[in-house]
Amino acid sequence: MKRHEAREKAMQTLFQLDSTEMTPEEAMEHITGEDDVRDPFYESLVVGTYGKREEIDGSLKSKLENWKLERLPKVERTVLRMAVYELLHAKETPSKVVLNEAIELSKTFGDEKSSRFVNGVLSKYTD
Repeated sequence: MKRHEAREKAMQTLFQLDSTEMTPEEAMEHITGEDDVRDPFYESLVVGTYGKREEIDGSLKSKLENWKLERLPKVERTVLRMAVYELLHAKETPSKVVLNEAIELSKTFGDEKSSRFVNGVLSKYTD
């Protein structure tokens, strides 16, 4: 699985976890249809983002201006959480790549304003 595809699947999995009582394992199985062999990058994004959600949310709240994290649309909130996880904990990926991937995901899953919003918030992590 290519990293872009892994991020798309992770986005779908984390989005689902945000609105259900599923465990990360159940959600990953539901999205990928696999319960044995999964892409390690995909799995690390899901498990890492989900497991560090409180830390990530605290970090995001400090960067949001005139927005409450809970009031963000689920797509933007999910993309931001996953990107912040990568920026803070997956140091092997360059920050520009993380930002570009997050912007692309928000264009794919969000509306026309999503990518600008995501870019604005995430740029505060790279300045």
